[in-house]
Amino acid sequence: MALRINYNYSSDFTLVNLNQTELQLNKSLERLSTGFRINRAA
Repeated sequence: MALRINYNYSSDFTLVNLNQTELQLNKSLERLSTGFRINRAA
């Protein structure tokens, strides 16, 4: 009997993008909390 391993590439790609978005959000929140202004969109 063969062993088959399924891998969900879409969910992995989504997770990577979510992590990048979270890092950008944290950076923006840190800038706001220290008094820096966000002058333009990412």
